[in-house]
Amino acid sequence: MLNKKTNNHVAAVDEFFVPELCKPEALLSMVLLAELLVFVLVLAEPMVPVFNWVRLALASLFVQWILLLSAALLCQLRPVMARMPTPLAAFMCCSIVVGLTLICTAVADYFSLGGQLARQGEVNLYLRHALISLIMSALLLRYFYLQSQWRKQEQAELRARIESLQARIRPHFLFNSLNSIASLVVVDPYKAEQAVLDLSDLFRASLAKPGSLVSWSEELELAKRYLSIEHYRLGERLQLQWEVADVPDDLPIPQLTLQPLLENALIYGIQPRIEGGKVCIDASYSEGVFQLIVSNPYDAGAETAPSNGTHQALDNIDARLTALFGPRASLSVERRDGRHYTRLRYPCARLTQEARAL
Repeated sequence: MLNKKTNNHVAAVDEFFVPELCKPEALLSMVLLAELLVFVLVLAEPMVPVFNWVRLALASLFVQWILLLSAALLCQLRPVMARMPTPLAAFMCCSIVVGLTLICTAVADYFSLGGQLARQGEVNLYLRHALISLIMSALLLRYFYLQSQWRKQEQAELRARIESLQARIRPHFLFNSLNSIASLVVVDPYKAEQAVLDLSDLFRASLAKPGSLVSWSEELELAKRYLSIEHYRLGERLQLQWEVADVPDDLPIPQLTLQPLLENALIYGIQPRIEGGKVCIDASYSEGVFQLIVSNPYDAGAETAPSNGTHQALDNIDARLTALFGPRASLSVERRDGRHYTRLRYPCARLTQEARAL
């Protein structure tokens, strides 16, 4: 229960419309925007023969004080405001900025940084600064809110697309597994029964978590359950070589990625050969990039054109990788030295729990 509440709180903070203003890129953007505001304010004053650089420097210092203090305070209060309703959080943000503006104005006035003012001019100065800070903070918060909504919509569309792609691969996988089991019914009913139980366990594991990303250890277990079904049918004709020890167990991978690659390797590399052959699975993770290579033997003379199912599976995996990990993700096919290689790679520097938040 405690972990669930903690995860919910972390998710609420991550989805809060006000970004983390303490991050260097966000702070730099705010500083540049504030300096642009200073230029506008100075240029809006009555024209003088010589540009007042001292006025510009003092105004820049004043505005940057307010900006840095506001960013630091909002960054510290962000986890608290993330639990508030959006209107209340926005009101609190504006109040903080306006309050800090008035405090900085009082400090500047106390030390006469802008020169001595009459009482009426002093009141006008406070009102002017409060209104400017309120308008600018409201506009900026509105921009942050629209950006947040746009990101949420983009992520929702991405999840819907990935789930649609993933849903297409399950029937294809099920039909091929059932065909393998059907071939055992007459020959060895006991093995067919065991294969059905394996298929049941496999689908239970596959459907237990609706998320599009699973850990590498889960995907590996899923693939091994599929291979156990195929072992009933192919027997000693199927040989496997695993080179996957260097991959972290919690590395994220799209669900049902390895299994279709193994299925293609068995259908086109092992099944047509009387003597069978060896399927090699080589996975590695280095410098934030995951690479998976599945290879199988092939005979150029007896080669047959890949079926639509093969193209569908590979295109499906390629589309999901691109949708989840961007243009640097790739899936390629190569044939050399009597073997067929299917290689996929994508950048991934986050653990599964963090990546599932995409």
